[in-house]
Formats: sequence, structure tokens, C-alpha cells
Amino acid sequence: MQKLISRNEQETEHIAEALAKTLKGTEVIAMFGGLGAGKTAFTRGLAAGLGIGDGVSSPTFALVHEYEGRCMLYHFDMYRINTYDDLYSTGFFDYEGCGVMAIEWSENIEPFLPESRINVTISRLSENEREITIEGAEIK
Repeated sequence: MQKLISRNEQETEHIAEALAKTLKGTEVIAMFGGLGAGKTAFTRGLAAGLGIGDGVSSPTFALVHEYEGRCMLYHFDMYRINTYDDLYSTGFFDYEGCGVMAIEWSENIEPFLPESRINVTISRLSENEREITIEGAEIK
């Protein structure tokens, strides 16, 4: 487990970019953290590390955004998903093993996530500072 401190959004993106450079392309990244914690900023960093340019935004209403880079990045928002049936109806399980899955609001679907995943917990320390805990992978 790694605990890193980010002092601003750009540092959050850099941490995620470093993580992305270690990925093979089939990982599930379960992100935990409250509203405004920095989950979308973290996903922007993942995208940069996978060779995906600008344009990463929260998929709140679409539920999933797809981005093509070194490997596919599937960016999910599970804020409104609470049951297995809800999750199943999104087609979520069809994406497993097809690219990197970055999942915001993973706490809402945690019982249905694969055991072999990378957990990223982002905790607000202050207005700009975040503690980012990464379990299941290590960045240098």
C-alpha cells in the first residue's frame, strides 16, 4: 500500500499518470472518495499516462466514457448505481478484460468488483491537498 500526498490537481494527475505507465491494459481501478475528492482529475492522469489526450470528463450522465490510447480506457461513474441489477443493465461486465476500467464511486458497487483490482482512495486533507492511497499496485 502506498500513501501519497497531492498538493493540487496537477499533482493528482501526475500520480495517476505514473500509475498508468505501470499498467498492462486489463486492470480494474476502483476509485473511492467523496464529491470533489479528485477522482476525475485522477482519471485524467491515467488517460495521459495511456497516451490519451485532452477531453476526459466525468461520465455522470453517460455512466461510461471510452477513450483510445496505448490501450482502451473505460471511465465509469457509479454514483447512481446501487444494485446488481442496476450494474448489470449498464453492460459493465462486458468491459472486464477489454482495457483499463477506471471506476468512480466504487463504494456503490464494491461487492461486485473483482478481487484482483487496484484500489485508489482519495481523501481531502484541505481545500487543495489530498491523500491518495493506492492498494494493489506500486508506482515509483
